[in-house]
Order: sequence, then structure tokens, then C-alpha cells
Amino acid sequence: MALRSVPIRRSGVRNNLFLGGDRELVMLTGLASMALIVPAINSLKAWAAGLLIWFAGVWACRLMAKSDPLMRFVYMRHRTYRPY
Repeated sequence: MALRSVPIRRSGVRNNLFLGGDRELVMLTGLASMALIVPAINSLKAWAAGLLIWFAGVWACRLMAKSDPLMRFVYMRHRTYRPY
């Protein structure tokens, strides 16, 4: 009896990325930048700082996801094992 081969589709094993970076980290970066911008909506400095945080954060998340899409989990495990 021959073994049956089942194709594994890429969509089933693809990592969960948003804007090229880890989904949760990109959304957290957006939340942080919006939390800075919204209370001081008339301040040009707050807008500049919020946009800088947004673009720098998304750039860092994309760079991290390009290296390893599951890097967030690796970092969290590293933080857990650090005392040992």
C-alpha cells in the first residue's frame, strides 16, 4: 500500500504578520504613538514624536520579522530564563 501525500499549503503555516512586522508589536507601536498624539492634538511636538515613534517602531518590527518572524517569542523566553 503506497503512502498518500498531502500537500501543505503556505497559507496554513504562514506567520501572523501585519505591515511586515509581528502583528501584536506593530499594533502596540500604533497604540503608543496614538496615545501620545491624541491628548495633545494641537501640539506639533507631540505629532512629530508620535510619528517618529510609529515609523521607527514599524521599521524595527519589520527588521526583526525579516530576521525571524517568531523573534518575539524567542525574546520572551530569553527574558524568562535570564535569572538562570
